[in-house]
Amino acid sequence: MKEIKVPELAESITEGTIAEWLVKEGEAVKKGDPILELETDKVNVEVNSDYDGVLAEILKQEGEDVEVGDCIAKVDEGGEAGASTNQQATAKEEVQQETLKQAVEQQEEKDHTKDSVASPATRKRARELGIDLANIHPTDPLGRIRPEDVEAHAQKGKAEQSKPVKAEKPKAQVADKAEFDKPVERIKMSRRRQTISKRLVEAQHTAAMLTTFNEVDMTAIMNLRKERKDQFLKKHDVKLGFMSFFTRAVVGALKEFPLLNAEIQGDEIIKKNFYDIGIAVSTEDGLVVPVVRDADRIGFAGIEKEIGRLGMKAKNKELSLDELQGGTFTITNGGIFGSMLSTPILNSPQVGILGMHSIQKRAMVMPDDSIEVRPMMYLALSYDHRIVDGKDAVQFLVRVKEMLEDPYDLLLEG
Repeated sequence: MKEIKVPELAESITEGTIAEWLVKEGEAVKKGDPILELETDKVNVEVNSDYDGVLAEILKQEGEDVEVGDCIAKVDEGGEAGASTNQQATAKEEVQQETLKQAVEQQEEKDHTKDSVASPATRKRARELGIDLANIHPTDPLGRIRPEDVEAHAQKGKAEQSKPVKAEKPKAQVADKAEFDKPVERIKMSRRRQTISKRLVEAQHTAAMLTTFNEVDMTAIMNLRKERKDQFLKKHDVKLGFMSFFTRAVVGALKEFPLLNAEIQGDEIIKKNFYDIGIAVSTEDGLVVPVVRDADRIGFAGIEKEIGRLGMKAKNKELSLDELQGGTFTITNGGIFGSMLSTPILNSPQVGILGMHSIQKRAMVMPDDSIEVRPMMYLALSYDHRIVDGKDAVQFLVRVKEMLEDPYDLLLEG
């Protein structure tokens, strides 16, 4: 028999949950064939067989948590498909019979020992009192149990029962195990949801997180998209969306305020001279943040194509670990769900995250004191106050606002 173990996945991933077995016990497998899907805190990955043969035994079932190196199944290299299940059942039955036989022999030996150290009268008295002779410590130096030993054991038991029972304090109920008078449904959290919960709490506990707000007039961007959308689509085979504008604006502002593109390691600040921008994507299993690499080196079309590619892979659960790791700053768009204002939580170890929101038409006072209805969006910047001062955070957001409100020169023309 050959063991199938959980392989090394990535430096930051040491455990997972078995989501689905793709092969059943008794079915043939070939080396390199996927045999199960493993859910990790970041992505779902397939585990392949290292051997040719038959999946003889599944040791870890769907829903069970496993760690790297755990044996999860066994492959019989010389087995035949369909025979393994019967063989396994026979083997289990033999083991159970042998265990039962050993238990009977041990009990018989124990009973024989009782007969040899107690007289019939002693055994009769013990039966009358409902006492197991094995629980009696004889006073006889040779180990013989006498009737007085039985009586003394019985009196000891009565004395213990007559002692007042100290009321135990009820144990505090854990919130997720609380009982309810009305119908509820318990659903186990997926590993990804557990990890998201854990990291969001950790981010708030470890970082000195603050949020600053501003608003941006989206008129110029909306007019620009309307003017050039057909030409852009024809030339690049991708639609011109909002995210490319925001990504380019963020990159430009990060170059002016580099501490928002940094992270803390111990007592050191790591300033990153590259711009890998995470774009938060909502999926059925929770929020994931794939990364647009070197966002400062690709144009609007490149950003739109990459965001579209990553978004599709996220929804199909096809993202690789490399596509989720190493971002330097994150953008999240709650506006697509109708959010008007929110305070995004940092994506540790990053120290900055920009929140976009829904576009609302509002009456705005213009520079000449006239009033116009404008499409406005609230922006929220959450930042780690340990290394980012309030002044820099506010000016960063103002700079993003300025570039978005004048996209012609500052964004499209570089």
